[in-house]
Amino acid sequence: MRTVIAGGHGKIAQRLEKLLSGRGDQVAGLIRRREQADALLAAGAEPLVCDLESAGEEEVARHLAGADAVVFAAGAGPGSGAARKETVDRAAAALLADAALRAGVRRYLMVSAIGVDEEPPAGTDPVFAAYLRAKGAADADLRARSGLDWTVLRPGRLTDDPGTGRVWLAPRTGYGTVTRDDVAAVLAALLERPSTAGLTLDLVNGETPIPQALVELG
Repeated sequence: MRTVIAGGHGKIAQRLEKLLSGRGDQVAGLIRRREQADALLAAGAEPLVCDLESAGEEEVARHLAGADAVVFAAGAGPGSGAARKETVDRAAAALLADAALRAGVRRYLMVSAIGVDEEPPAGTDPVFAAYLRAKGAADADLRARSGLDWTVLRPGRLTDDPGTGRVWLAPRTGYGTVTRDDVAAVLAALLERPSTAGLTLDLVNGETPIPQALVELG
């Protein structure tokens, strides 16, 4: 299997790249800057320089040629303003979907966040509220599309603690935390389970081993 990860230099993406390359898959990551390439090579991934804020659909589709799946793990990141939540967290996700359709890649995994279908509570920091709205809009756009076998994964608050291998994975879990290691492990497992297409899943750490959690989804 060949998988292309948007946001290939991100914390979750690099963990996923290591997992996929370690099991013998081909993996590539879309990165904004050439100086990020060494980190991807160390993770066993092919670096593809492509800025999703400025690239067109045709350019992105060329990078997806021959892929079996794409993963949207990009984000504007801490310190960015509300405008970049729109251009990265929403618009870039839609661009990747358009390019995947153009390149004939059906499998699309979206890394989202818990609670983004709801309006942010009163008093939420305006930039964080813009992020939540952008992620919710990106998820809604993806779920409305035909021609893609999408799965939306919505982790809780992310931590850099060592992975536990145990999660709660379900359409609704309530708020909680989850390690980035475990998010990457669940993404790797989802890529091997096309039966999860069409599902929107919350993810927090729990008591169920990841393989069993995937089996329980049916």
